[in-house]
Amino acid sequence: MKRKVTKAIFPVAGLGTRFLPATKSIPKEILTLVDRPLIQYAIDEARAAGIKEFIFVTSRGKSALEDYFDDAPELETSLRKKGKTQLLEELKATNMDSGAIAYVRQNRPMGLGHAVWCARRLVGNESFAVILTDDVIAAEKPCLQQMMEAHAETGGNIVAAMEVPHDKTSSYGVLDVSEDMGSLVRVKGMVEKPAPDVAPSNLAVIGRYILTPKVMQNLNKKKEGAGGEIQLTDAIAEEIRNDNPVYGFRFRGQRYDCGSKAGFLQATVAFGLARPDLRDEFSDFLGDVVAMRPAAE
Repeated sequence: MKRKVTKAIFPVAGLGTRFLPATKSIPKEILTLVDRPLIQYAIDEARAAGIKEFIFVTSRGKSALEDYFDDAPELETSLRKKGKTQLLEELKATNMDSGAIAYVRQNRPMGLGHAVWCARRLVGNESFAVILTDDVIAAEKPCLQQMMEAHAETGGNIVAAMEVPHDKTSSYGVLDVSEDMGSLVRVKGMVEKPAPDVAPSNLAVIGRYILTPKVMQNLNKKKEGAGGEIQLTDAIAEEIRNDNPVYGFRFRGQRYDCGSKAGFLQATVAFGLARPDLRDEFSDFLGDVVAMRPAAE
């Protein structure tokens, strides 16, 4: 019987320079998508997938993340006195039990692989998930939950994957596919940020992973890859060379790159229109904006 994956790593040490000056004082992961910060979407997805232990790889200036998941007694008391029960319930949903979240520091920005490696002692000899908060995925069934169900059948390592335009492959880790089984593909190689003319496919790795402890052992070697950084992709690719299974999983859902300003704005529109309490007013506003553009031109 395969052991369930109950630990997830959230690499949140990045400086968020693409969102300066906002991120001068606010961690990028606290930026709000409608009325919830990016990190909340990631935590909710992990919870839905059965994750019980949450490991944050942080850096200096990220204390607001720790505060966000803590109890807020004064605020809760105020809401209770005012009879704002709905808001109180929403607030309580952001609280995490004592001990459920652990924090480790990444002292230097040495790549995603290095950030994951920083959590090695907390993961131990168990399979684990990795969630990148920049990738927000709108899906009827949360992406990581879809992957967990597939992992229960396959074991091994699974990475979330989606087709991207060929001219965008240099922005992603790209899969070299040996067998296409529909939602699952068996992987024979992975290339980090290949130029379009040498990319083995246009099937790109997106920020969700379920990995075996052997990947963490590969990261222990601290091999530098693309950009002089320790790449998670390289550690996973080493498993393929060692004849250990690696799969790509075509998830069902829409991914938004909230690490870019354009992607963040797109996600804001999509999530705003999905909200019954905002849809009508927001839709009318967007319709007016679209109508105004031709007139302005």
